[in-house]
Amino acid sequence: MNTADAVALRQKVKEQAESTKTVSSDFKQFKHLDFLSNDIESNGKLFFKAPDLVKWEYTEPFAYSILFKNQTLYINDDGNKSNMDVGSNKIFKQLNELITSSIRGDMFDEEQFTISYFTKDEDNLVYFLPKDEQFAEFIKAFHITFNTNGEVDEVKMIEPSGDYTQILFSNRILNQPLSDADFAQ
Repeated sequence: MNTADAVALRQKVKEQAESTKTVSSDFKQFKHLDFLSNDIESNGKLFFKAPDLVKWEYTEPFAYSILFKNQTLYINDDGNKSNMDVGSNKIFKQLNELITSSIRGDMFDEEQFTISYFTKDEDNLVYFLPKDEQFAEFIKAFHITFNTNGEVDEVKMIEPSGDYTQILFSNRILNQPLSDADFAQ
C-alpha cells in the first residue's frame, strides 16, 4: 500500500473508532498449533463498550467467557469463576489495551509497533510488530484486516513459535445499547 493510502486508511479507522461506543459481534476463532493436524475451532460472541469493557463469550465447543473490566480479568469456565488483577501486570495491561484497540481498530501507535500496510482484494491488511522486547516474547505480530468501512473483520495474533490465533468477526452491530447482562461475570 502506498503512503497516501496508508494515511487515508488510518484516518478512516480513527474516525470509525472514535464513533464506536458499543460493538456486539459473532466470532469464529481458529487456534493453530504446529503439532496438531487440524486447527482448534471455537465460536462465540464479542461485546465491547467504550472505553475498555470487553467480553469474549465462547459458546462452542464449550461455554467459557473472559471479561476485561476495571483492570480485572474475569474468567468463567462453565461455572468455575476466577479473576486476576491485570492493572499491576505490565504484560496483561498491554494485552488488554491491545485487545481493546484492535476491536476498535485504533492501534496505529508507531512508538509501540513497527507497522506495515497491504491491500488484499478489497480489504486492507495491517501488520503490527511490537517494539517492546518483553511483550514480543508473547506476541510476535498482530495482523488486522479492515473492511472498506474501516471496521475490523479479522485479527490474527502470531506467537514467537509461529503458532497463531485467528479471529473472524461477523454479524457486527455498532452503537446499539448493551445491557449489564451482556457484561455479567
